[in-house]
Amino acid sequence: MKLFDVYPRFDIEIERAEGVNLYDKEGSQYLDLYGGHGVISIGHSHPTFVKSIKVQLDKISFYSNSIQMPSQEELADKLTDISGYKDFKLFLCNSGAEANENAIKLASFHTGKSKVIAFKGSFHGRTAAALNVTDNIKLSAPININNFPVEFIELNNEEQLIQAISGDDVCAVICEGIQGVGGLDLPSNDYLKFLRNQCSQNNIILILDEIQSGSGRTGKYFAHQFADIEADIITMAKGIGNGFPIAGLLINPKIKAKHGLLGTTFGGSYLACAAGLSVVEVIEKENLMMNSTEISNYINEELGHLKIKGKGLMIGLEFDFPIKELRSKLLFKHKIFTGSSANPNLLRILPPLTITKEQISPFIKAIKELT
Repeated sequence: MKLFDVYPRFDIEIERAEGVNLYDKEGSQYLDLYGGHGVISIGHSHPTFVKSIKVQLDKISFYSNSIQMPSQEELADKLTDISGYKDFKLFLCNSGAEANENAIKLASFHTGKSKVIAFKGSFHGRTAAALNVTDNIKLSAPININNFPVEFIELNNEEQLIQAISGDDVCAVICEGIQGVGGLDLPSNDYLKFLRNQCSQNNIILILDEIQSGSGRTGKYFAHQFADIEADIITMAKGIGNGFPIAGLLINPKIKAKHGLLGTTFGGSYLACAAGLSVVEVIEKENLMMNSTEISNYINEELGHLKIKGKGLMIGLEFDFPIKELRSKLLFKHKIFTGSSANPNLLRILPPLTITKEQISPFIKAIKELT
């Protein structure tokens, strides 16, 4: 049986990883500044992460959500402390797409409405509802198109938002804390405050997709917290599990739960919670949000002559030329993994939050040499 060929892959086979480094089957070392789409938050094979999962695996790896699981409650408490979202409720699932799918469904349940406002350049996942609010028609099969009304508007355009919500049929506005696939564009602090105000006035649920920009990557636990606002639902995945599949929603208490409203087989498993708890522990103990800010400042100091987009360790270098060849040279000549986006001129950087100035320096040196 052959694999279903949907991924463009580099001809590199990684056998092991540690910290910010990857090692291929020949023993060559690579600097990982992409973290598998921003998934690796506390570093590859972090000892706290590995120990937590091993200890749990020796006890029990899985049972369904038909029983009490105290580790879910413990994770909810830890996420409350680190995020500052007190009194919100936690629903655990498996992936970012699933988190956004459930967030949109909850917004519609709560408001009784069906239209969603999303933003040009957005990416929220590849399942049905998440795909419908993703601004890339090429990803949609005929069955996905128009399964509920969606209007895409320009990010930071207040007039377009007012016009889009004027019909009193909008259940939710969904916005990324920072657009990842779209190319590191982000809502301004003033626009997020405007968005919060308009949603509150019009019985609209404000969903902040922090799947890539959350888990401390920007220097705050969630990127939207720079604007000093609260969303109604926050979706999380990627960095929350450091490579173990776990995702979740933080849900405003005004949105009421009832049995059967949402469901998942694997979400919030023993192993997932062990992974999530270890990530929160390491972020706090090692001050990784502060480190994210410090390393970001260092990159800006060293490469300030370039256009840098994003925040913290979710940043991109934008050039006046396509970065495909540059990215290839970084990988095959300098042994550095980086990312791309829908913007062909943008080099995307999503390293583990544990990275040091010494570890990021080869990248800075390579960029100066190549550009």
